[in-house]
Amino acid sequence: MIRLPVVAGRYYPEAAPELEALIKTMVDDNAIKENVLGMVVPHAGYPFSGPVVGACLSRINMADTFIIIGPNHTGRGKPFSIMTDGKWLTPFGAVDIDRELAKKLVATSKFLREDDEAHRLEHSVEVQLPFLQYFKKDVKFVPIITTLSNIEAHRQIGKEIAKAIKDTKRNAIIMVSSDMTHYEPHEEAKIKDELAIRAMLDLNEYELAKRIEGMNITMCGYAPALSLLAAMKEMDGTRAELVKYQTSGDTTGDFDSVVGYAGILFKEMSPIVKLARQTVETYIKEDKIIEPPPELTPEMKEKAGVFVSIHKKGELRGCIGTFGPSEDNVAKEIITNAISSSTRDPRFDSVVADELKDLDYSVDVLSTPEPVESIEQLDPKKYGAIVEAGWRRGLLLPDLEGVDTAEQQVDICRQKAGISSKEEIKLYRFEVKRYR
Repeated sequence: MIRLPVVAGRYYPEAAPELEALIKTMVDDNAIKENVLGMVVPHAGYPFSGPVVGACLSRINMADTFIIIGPNHTGRGKPFSIMTDGKWLTPFGAVDIDRELAKKLVATSKFLREDDEAHRLEHSVEVQLPFLQYFKKDVKFVPIITTLSNIEAHRQIGKEIAKAIKDTKRNAIIMVSSDMTHYEPHEEAKIKDELAIRAMLDLNEYELAKRIEGMNITMCGYAPALSLLAAMKEMDGTRAELVKYQTSGDTTGDFDSVVGYAGILFKEMSPIVKLARQTVETYIKEDKIIEPPPELTPEMKEKAGVFVSIHKKGELRGCIGTFGPSEDNVAKEIITNAISSSTRDPRFDSVVADELKDLDYSVDVLSTPEPVESIEQLDPKKYGAIVEAGWRRGLLLPDLEGVDTAEQQVDICRQKAGISSKEEIKLYRFEVKRYR
């Protein structure tokens, strides 16, 4: 099948020279490029959302294939629709569907079904193609259109996509095509979108679902985003970055009723977090303590306090660490504290093997604590805090959800250390480098 463009001349110019000139104004030729596993980008008319798409694509090393998952705006076709063969035409020429990867998905997926009808008039996949062609003329893609179902269905699709990429050994990026809040005042849209964006940056599909539904956030590609977040866990994706956010008001000047546009990149798990995960999985499955890697990264060679945090489906499952270095290097510190976090946190039972597949990890490497004279020198978003009274010390990491004031931070540190509100204390602050 050859699919003709349906929004050329409306969402983007239908003449190739004009299209190329427009895209050129929206990309950064000097941006430092990096490898990514996935992304969320918007799909409105190019004058509105193009700068966000351009900023994201300028930052990445292009893949051979993009699996583009968009929402179904038309209501046509099957609920989970994939095209497995053919070409899509744009003003820049034809883009081939990656037939092998698409066929693999249909053969192995519980939900995806071959279907052209859902794609015939849908724009959410189409508008991404000229941007991809601008950066890589021979790019291939797999188009997927989904309607909203239960979260586990979308998570399963994400896992299937990750497995298909691995099985076919494809150099592929998963691209979610989605706008954010629709037709609300700029400030209200921005507040809602920040909540959804934060859940995506935390790679937490359950929290995204909770916030979308609880706050009535009209993110049209919410379902595809759930699949992406689930896929990232299968692909060792643990880091995400918001590249650019804006609304239609930034283009039109009308801020009374806007649509939000976010560009987010998803990246591979850092070696530090891989070490924490490998430590826990080996210890729980085999009752063995692993050795540090033979070649340490520069960060692993340092000496510092380290906290290892473990979450299960968005909820804390364990967090143990050291205030200062107790081992020869950060790698050994991670191994020791990962085992403690998974088996010795007094708030939780020990992790068991059946849970391992549902666990997420983060590692905080602490700077040397410095004393402060007063609570005014604390900032819970920037600094962690230590409260000390005699031999008792309580520590709280920075930038934790629900901890918004220095007073809250100090109170929690007191509680953790068993220090009453009447006792005199010494205060310390520290910074962390957080790895996901």
